[in-house]
Amino acid sequence: MDIQPARGATMPTTPSQTPPTRVILEEPQRRRRWSWLPWAIAGVSFLVALASAGANSQYFQKQGQLAERWHSLSREAPTKVAIVDVVGAIMGGSGFARQQLDRIADDESVKAIVLRVDSPGGTVAGSDELHHRLAGLVAKRDLPVVISMGSIAASGGYYVAMANGGRDDVIFAEPATLTGSIGVIIPHYDFSKALRKIDVADDSITSGPLKQMLSPTKDRPPELAERERKVLQALVDDMFARFKEVVKGGRPKLDDAALDAVATGQVFTARQAREAGLVDRIGFLEDAVDRAVELAGLTKETARVVRYVRPRGLLDDLLGLDVAPTARASAGSHTVADALLARSVLDAFVDWTTPRAWYLCSWWPALVASGH
Repeated sequence: MDIQPARGATMPTTPSQTPPTRVILEEPQRRRRWSWLPWAIAGVSFLVALASAGANSQYFQKQGQLAERWHSLSREAPTKVAIVDVVGAIMGGSGFARQQLDRIADDESVKAIVLRVDSPGGTVAGSDELHHRLAGLVAKRDLPVVISMGSIAASGGYYVAMANGGRDDVIFAEPATLTGSIGVIIPHYDFSKALRKIDVADDSITSGPLKQMLSPTKDRPPELAERERKVLQALVDDMFARFKEVVKGGRPKLDDAALDAVATGQVFTARQAREAGLVDRIGFLEDAVDRAVELAGLTKETARVVRYVRPRGLLDDLLGLDVAPTARASAGSHTVADALLARSVLDAFVDWTTPRAWYLCSWWPALVASGH
């Protein structure tokens, strides 16, 4: 029996006839502005790790701290003249100058040294140690040493220059060099009166009345202050006598009267220093190199002049330091001093507050003086 739907009625549909409606909700895609940042950080970290690994591998090798670079004259000559850089504040320890001397001590092909000094000086102990090691190397190997002074070679810088074996005609100063400043200083600053105004007192416990000598915060009675000054003056006098003995060894032609006349702490220009007998000639690095070649019995064809550089480390990259001497520096530029200046400041930052004596050409704390 065929049943027809009534007019206006609709027949129900089956699932097979009409598929169910699907609703898809899509989240609008956001623009990822910084999606590249993690990849950039990862890339930079990888490059830094590679650079640090390369530098560290050199540091942990025997004599790996230094690399030898050709400077001038013959590239193929087997015999060498080595330029040793003494730049910035002399703080002692196993610094760059010490590493250069150690490298030369193991290299029998080095026949002469040109000591390039661009330093205002440094600690008494550091200056004396560097002088001792250079003088010992010179005596052991009978190496001629020629001094080339840069912008400043004063106090401890001049002290180190006296390790020249007492030879004649071996100290060269550039026309604009400042040198001399033969003397000793123990810096001391008294902040006790300023602290008293803000009701602060130094109440340190010591084992004896002189244990706190040079403390900038200790309020001393006049009797103790006078006693401390006498003790410190005796120390300065003894170290000053040592300084003058070293100058006599490097400048044997200076008699006592002539030495006393220049050992006043005064700084001299190159011309004044030559007239006073503190230097021999006014000339540049290449002039000192020629003299070293002559003293070693070599020629420009049989001498290879070399210089030593340190590998760049992460700290050098962060500070933008160029630790390698450049051709401009070899011509008398201050590039080497400027490049190593920040490193000297970092070294001095820890040391300048420690009570100690200085062979230093400055009226400021060592932190500032290292930048002369």
